[in-house]
Amino acid sequence: MASASFSSVVEMFHHRCRSTPDADAMYYKVGTEWKTMDWKTAGKRSRNIACGLRARGIQSEERCAVLSATRLEWVLCDMGILAAAAATTTIYPSNKPEECQYILNDSGTRLVFCENQKQTDKILSIRGNCAALMQVIVIDGSASVDGFVIPLAQLETEGEAWDKANPGEYDRITGAIRSESLATLMYTSGTTGNPKGVMLDHDCWVYEGEAIDTLGILTPSDKQYLFLPLAHSFAKVLEIAFIRVGTPTAIDGDIDALGANLQSIQPTVMGAVPRVYEKLYNKIITGAKAKGGLKYSIFQWALGVGREVSKLRQAGQEPSGLLALKYSIADRLVFSDIKAKVGGRARFFISGGAPLSREIGEFFHAIDVLILEGYGLTETSAGAFFNRPDSYRFGTVGRAFPGSEVKIAGDGEILIRGRHVMQGYYNLPEATAEALEADHWFHTGDIGELDADGFLKITDRKKDLIKTSGGKYVAPQEIENKLKARSTLISQAVVHGDNRNFCSVLIALSPDSAPQWAKENGIDGADYTALTKNPKVIAEIERVVKEINGELPSYSTLKKFAILPKDLSQDDGDLTPSLKVKRKQVTAKYKDILDGFYAGTSASL
Repeated sequence: MASASFSSVVEMFHHRCRSTPDADAMYYKVGTEWKTMDWKTAGKRSRNIACGLRARGIQSEERCAVLSATRLEWVLCDMGILAAAAATTTIYPSNKPEECQYILNDSGTRLVFCENQKQTDKILSIRGNCAALMQVIVIDGSASVDGFVIPLAQLETEGEAWDKANPGEYDRITGAIRSESLATLMYTSGTTGNPKGVMLDHDCWVYEGEAIDTLGILTPSDKQYLFLPLAHSFAKVLEIAFIRVGTPTAIDGDIDALGANLQSIQPTVMGAVPRVYEKLYNKIITGAKAKGGLKYSIFQWALGVGREVSKLRQAGQEPSGLLALKYSIADRLVFSDIKAKVGGRARFFISGGAPLSREIGEFFHAIDVLILEGYGLTETSAGAFFNRPDSYRFGTVGRAFPGSEVKIAGDGEILIRGRHVMQGYYNLPEATAEALEADHWFHTGDIGELDADGFLKITDRKKDLIKTSGGKYVAPQEIENKLKARSTLISQAVVHGDNRNFCSVLIALSPDSAPQWAKENGIDGADYTALTKNPKVIAEIERVVKEINGELPSYSTLKKFAILPKDLSQDDGDLTPSLKVKRKQVTAKYKDILDGFYAGTSASL
């Protein structure tokens, strides 16, 4: 994979639209009904958008932002922006007006595609503070009196007219795009400080498409379900992948419709962050316990059989004889029903964006749902490592993508080099120099280790490592994932102990699972706040903490815990849009609780 197959994402997109024009490209919802768009139509609409942008004065590598939930038009606008030789700026639909303002000004964005009036109003509220901004295009909405806001349909009509009036100009513009041309200015969701604009060129994404195609992660016969926010690199690489491979993809970012969509779409492949799988795991366990009696006993038996089969398959073997018979019965009685709830056709699901607990991965494998974990960062265009469907190890993020180089620094930090590594951080030369070595090795900030077969295990974020006052290093994420996997009561866990003389943990209960747990344990009518103070709940959390402590070195055991008054949420500023915990914000928010743990003790030696 030394040389690129295409000079740009646009050339790759054109090839797909021309080579399979009548094949299904994307499925999208109109109300509750799914509609289909073929590649020919997708190419035509994106061309019209590109020409409309040129008619409106957008020039090469100028930035155009997309402020929308994941939907068909996000992809069409993204391809239209790129075909205009411009670059896409990403903004999460959950970003507040002041956050949008920062990104628009930092990037020098000229035009914003807004999903609806709600998102348009955000931009209108900050319009006077964004000097470079000249236009808003609304996907679902109407024009403003002053013409600052126009509908997407109008832009497409203008583009079609401009294309006819300027024959050959579209081909000239797209033909001038080079592999090193800026394609995406992707803003990290960031757990601290302002987001940084990561500069990703066309070849970054072309490489990702090539690597995924080479690995056979997606095929034209698959059906993908894409709901992750396309402002995040994980979803963006799945967009590039289905264009490269020609995999028909159902697109709907409504997370509340996840369960219903899985059953109606019946995908063979889906990407999600670990939080989604954790919630699904809790729902399965809680639902099984709620059935009680004989049904729960059958579930436990089936799970035991599934775990035996999982161990065999992880070793590259298949069950035979009595075990194969028992597994067939377990599948018929238990697993088939669970698999039906996630569509019933999954070849595998993909996990990325944060570490997935090994216990969660092995649980799903036991019930015949394979979750393959991958690894990458915005700065590496998402994909850098991946477990293969025919070669996987739970607890690792798999082996490197073809053509991606990796090495482990002396302090354990993972370094990556390849065509998919960013150009740098926009307008941040010092941060770029800190992250990128002269020979383009990228410092990921993650700590990990490679086994003899090249499988990478991520230990933790370098900046998240806790150093106790005794000088011992503790990796909090591994402990947090263990806690979440051991009890359906636990939604989030935040381990604390940096420069302290022992570790402690803040625990949030699961709003979804806690009521059922309470019912099973004879607690009637208690609301969330009451449950956080209930002796039975406290005893259960204490039991789980004690169990985990038995598996940890003494210096990383959790000496104290507190149950938080509410679950962590994005709205409260506790989580990033990709559902990572903002560790510093959470510990600052609950500083009084944490300080109380250590009252009367020495904070350092």
